[in-house]
Amino acid sequence: MSWLPRDFVHPLHVGVPGGAGHRLRPIAGADAPLDYPAVMGSRERLWSIFGPAWGWPSATMTYEANLADLERHAAEIEAHESFNYTIENPERTALRGCVYIDPPEKEGADAEISWWVVDDEVGGPLERALDAFVPRWIAEDWPFERPRFIGRDLTWEEWLKLPDVA
Repeated sequence: MSWLPRDFVHPLHVGVPGGAGHRLRPIAGADAPLDYPAVMGSRERLWSIFGPAWGWPSATMTYEANLADLERHAAEIEAHESFNYTIENPERTALRGCVYIDPPEKEGADAEISWWVVDDEVGGPLERALDAFVPRWIAEDWPFERPRFIGRDLTWEEWLKLPDVA
């Protein structure tokens, strides 16, 4: 049984209101040339957020490993197993972060959502726009009744302590 209704169609391109032309779209392997520098340029902060839960991004992650990761994400999107949306700049020349929409790993939710921006967007207008937009987008366009916003509703440390989905 899928975690999404059989007839659900995931959004393909989503403008970020207040995001100065930034948009979300499903990530693909072809994004590796832009994704790798975005991730590795913010790696220390991203590791402090996602490292304990996901072991990502490691200090030794290669371009090839990143490409394989993006190709895996694209296959998961195609299969409706999970969703990784990249945050593109208005010119479509840089990736500024990602939004993850995943089936629950921990009890008490029907989806787990998280997002990040590159270091130079932290605390700025794009991050604030995402913080306001993502929960509204999930409520309006996704079929979840109990989404959990990790890093917003609860910390990653609190999430790690929750019981795993049986």
